[in-house]
Amino acid sequence: MSDEHPPELGFESRAIHVGSEPDAATGSVIPPIYATSTYKQDGVGGLRGGYEYSRSGNPTRTALERCLASLEGGSHGFAFASGLAAEDTLLRTICRPGDHVVVPDDAYGGTYRLVDQVERPWGLEHSTAPVSDPEAVAAAIRPGETRAVWVETPTNPLLNIADLAALAEVAHDAGALLVVDNTFASSYLQQPISHGADVVLHSTTKYAGGHSDVVGGALVVHDEQLAERIGFHQNAMGAVAGPFDSWLVLRGLKTLALRMERHCDNAEAVVRFLEQHPGVGEVFYPGRSGHPGHEVAARQMKRFGGIVSFRVKAGEQAAVDLCGRTQVWTLGESLGGVESLIEHPGRMTHASVSGTELEVPADLVRLSVGVETVDDLLVDLEQALG
Repeated sequence: MSDEHPPELGFESRAIHVGSEPDAATGSVIPPIYATSTYKQDGVGGLRGGYEYSRSGNPTRTALERCLASLEGGSHGFAFASGLAAEDTLLRTICRPGDHVVVPDDAYGGTYRLVDQVERPWGLEHSTAPVSDPEAVAAAIRPGETRAVWVETPTNPLLNIADLAALAEVAHDAGALLVVDNTFASSYLQQPISHGADVVLHSTTKYAGGHSDVVGGALVVHDEQLAERIGFHQNAMGAVAGPFDSWLVLRGLKTLALRMERHCDNAEAVVRFLEQHPGVGEVFYPGRSGHPGHEVAARQMKRFGGIVSFRVKAGEQAAVDLCGRTQVWTLGESLGGVESLIEHPGRMTHASVSGTELEVPADLVRLSVGVETVDDLLVDLEQALG
């Protein structure tokens, strides 16, 4: 749904106001949940506000799509039933059987499963490359066949960093689109379109919603023709966000800036603790000065995010046992909620890539650092690490 956001408003103001103008009929300052499947027409083809059927468009979803586009600096946003629904719709929009995409060599397991086990039998080929190395990404491109360079930054779960401006040049030189999964950074910390990206992807389940109470996905673009094509496929494929889910994500966006600041504060404290603990091996966090992508992250991100990964020196079983001993940290998949989560990627979120080139270290633990009192999080990690 198109929206030209007011350029004079800051991020926090746009998060609160774009798409949430007071209701014309009642003055309600919060958009209603339009729980309807269809709309009365004033004569055949006489649509009120352009709405005819809620798969094609719903006012609550429109409000969310306008806000998402504004926060990402795009002109069109599209809300979906899940992040993977957004990914599938995008791939079917921009690719045809026989085409090729480049994906991260440490991509989210669900993304790789979609590309490898759903899209590949359909006819879409793929190659993997480290997103932190533009030359390696360029080498993975197949001239005339590659339609998209697909990146996460930071990546999930190893938190590698992609230089978006450099990858945009690589992709565009090959006639491909740069697609950026911005879920880990969030719209508050990073706006990939400003660095040359063509499509921004979100699992709005995560930081956008922010409260672990909704599943959703989104795409944001700035090109009119691409937006028209995505809009057609969104309606034709039908994996749209429902009105209540849209309302929950829109509510979450209003506090995104506040939450991300606290997520980052707490994550930095957790990193300092882990760096000093004798039972912890490598710590993955782009805010560390020794992180290989630190300088790039500092250039294109406002701060470094709320996700931390680390390796347990005692090995896989110790990492698994650690995840089961926490009391404040909740053992669970997903991320980006107000509560802190701990998980073992190898057996949980990334089990689907076990035995593939994307297999993650068996001793790896991933933390989604929440907004609790940080001392409570550190004490709990201390006892769990033993």
